[in-house]
Amino acid sequence: MELGIGMFGDLAFDQVAGKYRDAGVKIREILEQVKSMDEVGIDVFAMGEHHRPDYAVSSPEIVLAAAASITKNIKLASGVTVLSSSEPVKVYEDFATLDLISNGRAEIFVGRGSFIESFPLYGYSLDDYEELFEEKLGLLLKINSEENVTWSGRLRSPMNNQTVYPRAKNDGKLSIWRAVGGTPQSVLSAARLGMPLVVAIIGGMPVQFKSLIEFYKQEYKNAGHDVTKMQIAVHSHAFVSNDTKVIDGYFTSYKPQMDRIGSSRGWAPYTKMQYESGRGKDGALFIGNPSEVADKIASMKDLFGITRFIGHMDVGDPAHDIMMESIRLFGEEVRPVIQSL
Repeated sequence: MELGIGMFGDLAFDQVAGKYRDAGVKIREILEQVKSMDEVGIDVFAMGEHHRPDYAVSSPEIVLAAAASITKNIKLASGVTVLSSSEPVKVYEDFATLDLISNGRAEIFVGRGSFIESFPLYGYSLDDYEELFEEKLGLLLKINSEENVTWSGRLRSPMNNQTVYPRAKNDGKLSIWRAVGGTPQSVLSAARLGMPLVVAIIGGMPVQFKSLIEFYKQEYKNAGHDVTKMQIAVHSHAFVSNDTKVIDGYFTSYKPQMDRIGSSRGWAPYTKMQYESGRGKDGALFIGNPSEVADKIASMKDLFGITRFIGHMDVGDPAHDIMMESIRLFGEEVRPVIQSL
């Protein structure tokens, strides 16, 4: 099973200065962190896309390209590309270029995105939320499989035997995963298309997703796809430290970001009780010492039969030195346990 680390480029709010932390500093820290991930054997790095003041990264592919130049083995993925408000031709071109720079390490996680800021920013209507994604996904998959593309849809001008370059390695084919938050229709679509699946589990109890993942497996098989090629990932919030004070204190970084997100979604303020419950045996937070985190990841493998786990590590913008230690422990102490399973 592969182990990955995901980030959104969270920016802490400086109450004294009255503004968010400098995005340039954060991006340079991320690059140093990805270099460390590569050195300790992490398999995948996933960089998210947001268009808000509390996140530093709106163009994951640019950060990933910078990371490609300072790493050797780690796979470099978007986590996620908000495909509904993106241009599929440009998405393929950017990630094919990344694939060539990195010598075949690029991946795309596509999703509708749980944030909608990109829609008005790029001139799209939320009335077309569902149709935009399905239409653009169809085009992206066609570009990925065919060098000369003929395609038509309702929301974009048609393509008539047009070529898209450069082509990625592996005969032009990129690894494109479908990222979902728990919607059965999205899971069904991924299964029928034979796409690898990434399930975001960031709250509640992971066991609640058991039926959804079993549904994917059955529909994948029903669609006639080779089950030996099936790939399923879980993406959950994670953090690793041997210092109980660091783990307990992480709540002070975690809560403000969860409250910022929750304020626009009608969530109640995040509590310490939720944090501790999430860290418990049955919760969705993979936050603790290496043994605790490894045990919970192992339980995900047993529960779901996943082929990849991605620990999302920068919620609330923890200090750089603490992040570096979390990455080191994830690679040097959690990874060997998972590899031995």
